[in-house]
Amino acid sequence: MDDRPIGIFDSGVGGLTSINAFSEVLPHESILYFGDTARAPYGSKSPATVVSFSKETAQFLINNGAKILVAACNTSSAIALDELRRQFPGMIVQGIIEPCAEQIASECTVEDSIGIIATPVTVQSGAYERAIHAIAPGLKVHALACPDFVPLIESGSYASKTMEAAVDHQVGQLVEEFSINVLVLGCTHYPIIRGIIEKLFPQLRIIDPSAALAKKTKQILEENDMQASEWPGQRTFYASDLSPKFLGVIEKLGIKGDYALLQHRL
Repeated sequence: MDDRPIGIFDSGVGGLTSINAFSEVLPHESILYFGDTARAPYGSKSPATVVSFSKETAQFLINNGAKILVAACNTSSAIALDELRRQFPGMIVQGIIEPCAEQIASECTVEDSIGIIATPVTVQSGAYERAIHAIAPGLKVHALACPDFVPLIESGSYASKTMEAAVDHQVGQLVEEFSINVLVLGCTHYPIIRGIIEKLFPQLRIIDPSAALAKKTKQILEENDMQASEWPGQRTFYASDLSPKFLGVIEKLGIKGDYALLQHRL
């Protein structure tokens, strides 16, 4: 048994969309979360900057007792995972793209046309296509960068007409060009606007990788005998900037259960 917390990080508020999934799949585990809201978004920054920021965040979580590092951030998962594993060889580092690819491969067939919306850096990396085709090479995958989504969400404009217009344009491009019928939310911020996507494109089957990431983390803990004791864990959420807009997003997410919310500048 290991009662140290699971360390989860994201470029901002997005990773918190996975917290309910983690609490459901791993109810006894403590969670230590860090969202780099002061420097978000990562998806429009250079790969070198993403790696640097991810290493700083990982070090903070390790210093605060994390037993495993979970990159809920798709951009960090696409760009920084290998470097994090080299930098912290004694830590298990799990990204979100691999479990999502496994979910896609298990739920989709060659008849499907799969659209992936993500940040520019994630799309440019080709990480999703590589991970999916390594498991199911016959699947049709079309990735599209959506540079406006995360800044609008982080600014608190996730329910605005501007957000709706951006979704209509970007997702509509995938629907029109590739006749997609499956849409993968390739950024943990995007579940926040899932309602808008479903309203505009009710025909799409949406895949949110949060549950897959939580299940993968449970599997890793079990395989390494690192599960927590049979008691509810504590949850502490850090952000590098606790702006009123960030707090508004926290409220919208409807995170279940108790948690502490603190600020820490890297």
